[in-house]
Amino acid sequence: MHDIADLERRGVPGVFVASEVFVDAAQIQGEALGFQPERLFVEHPIQDRTDAEMAEIADKAVDQLIAKLTGN
Repeated sequence: MHDIADLERRGVPGVFVASEVFVDAAQIQGEALGFQPERLFVEHPIQDRTDAEMAEIADKAVDQLIAKLTGN
């Protein structure tokens, strides 16, 4: 979250990406920082996924990520 806040201050759009178990933590940290970036949450868990499973998760998320980055 700190990295995205820094990027946004520099005029570079960013999106916070994490697995869905971190929804509440992201909200709390954003409130503490006074910054609510665009967010994208993917399936949990990520740990111990195969390459094929990770590619599937990424394929599902990429269009949403691009939309959030571009504001479309």
